[in-house]
Amino acid sequence: MRIADAQLPALAGGFGVSLGDAANVITVFSVAYGLMQLVFGPLADRFGKWQVVSLAVLASAATAAACALAPDFPALLWARFAAGATCAAIIPMAMAWIGDAVPYERRQEVLARFLTGQILGLAAGQWLGGLAADRGLWRAPFALLALCFLAAGVLLWRSRLAAIEAAPPQPRSGHPLREAAEVLRIRWARVVLSVVFLEGVAVYGALAFMATHLHLAFGMSLARAGAVVMLFAAGGLLFVMVSAPFVRRFGEAGLARAGGVSMAMALVVMAVSPVWWSAPLACTLLGAGFYMLHTTLQANATQMAPQARGAAVSLFAAGLFIGQTVGVFVGGLLVEGIGTAAVLGGAGAWLLVLGLLFAQLRRRHRA
Repeated sequence: MRIADAQLPALAGGFGVSLGDAANVITVFSVAYGLMQLVFGPLADRFGKWQVVSLAVLASAATAAACALAPDFPALLWARFAAGATCAAIIPMAMAWIGDAVPYERRQEVLARFLTGQILGLAAGQWLGGLAADRGLWRAPFALLALCFLAAGVLLWRSRLAAIEAAPPQPRSGHPLREAAEVLRIRWARVVLSVVFLEGVAVYGALAFMATHLHLAFGMSLARAGAVVMLFAAGGLLFVMVSAPFVRRFGEAGLARAGGVSMAMALVVMAVSPVWWSAPLACTLLGAGFYMLHTTLQANATQMAPQARGAAVSLFAAGLFIGQTVGVFVGGLLVEGIGTAAVLGGAGAWLLVLGLLFAQLRRRHRA
C-alpha cells in the first residue's frame, strides 16, 4: 500500500514524467482497492471471509510480480491497478472476520493488536521504497512483496479449517448492490462512512508527500526521508501498546478527539518547522493520533451492520481508499502550485475539525 510513496521522485525521473503523474501509481492502486470492496464484501459474507482473504493474498503475489516486471510507466500503472484489486480483500475482510469472532467490548483492543501487522507494513513500505529508489532498484521491493504474499497465502490457506470453526460463514445473497443498500439505509453507517472518507482524504493525501517534503525542504535523501516518515508507524505501535487502558479510560469519543488534535499538531509542525529534527517527533505523533481515531472508526464499522458485516466493512474500506485517491490526486495538483508545506498544514486543520466533530457525533449516537 505504501511502497511507492518514497519512490515518487525516482519514478518521475526514471520514466520521464512529472511528480504529479508519478503519484498516479498510488492513485490507481487506491481506485482499484476502493472499487473492489463492493465485490469482496458480499463474496466474503457468502463464501467465508478467511477463504476469500487466502485466495486474495495468493493473487497478490502475481500482481506484485507484475509491478516488478513492468517494462514502462503505463504497464506499471496497470500492474498497480491490478495489485489494488487483489489486495482489496485482505485487511477489510480480516477485520470483518474479527468482528465475527470477537465480542464488541473487546473488539477495539483486538483490532488495535491486529493493526500491528498493518503498521509494520506501512513502515516497511516507506523505508524500503526510499532505500530502493536511492539505489536505482525500485523493482526490488515489488519482487520481495511477491515472495511474501506467496508464503503468507499458503499459510492462510492451510489454516482455513480452524478459522471456519472459530467464525463459521453465514451465507447471504452475495448480491453487491443489495447488501450495500442494506448498509447505507442505516444512518449511523452513513456517518461512519462519511468520516472515514474525509479521514482518508486528509491523512493519506498528506502522507504521500511527507517524504517528498523532507527531501525538498531539508535536502534529505529519499532513503533518510523515508526512514523519518517510517516513525508514523512507530507512533501507531505506541498507541497499540497502550490501547487497552486508553480505550477504557477515554472511551471512543475521547480517543477520536485526542486523535484529531494530535494529527493537527503534527502536520502543522511538519509544515512550518525550520529544522529537520522536529520531523521525527511530528511523524510519531501523527501515527499515534491517526490510530486513535481510526481504530475508533474501525470498531464502529464492524458493528454498524452486523447482519451484513462483510459488506459493511468493505464499504468502510472503500470510503477510506476512495478518500486516499481523492487526497493524493488533489495533493498532486496542489504541490505543484502551493508547495508541500501548505498541503500538510491544510490537512492538519481538516483533521482537527474532523476529530472533534466525530467525537461529538459518537457521544450523541451513544446517548
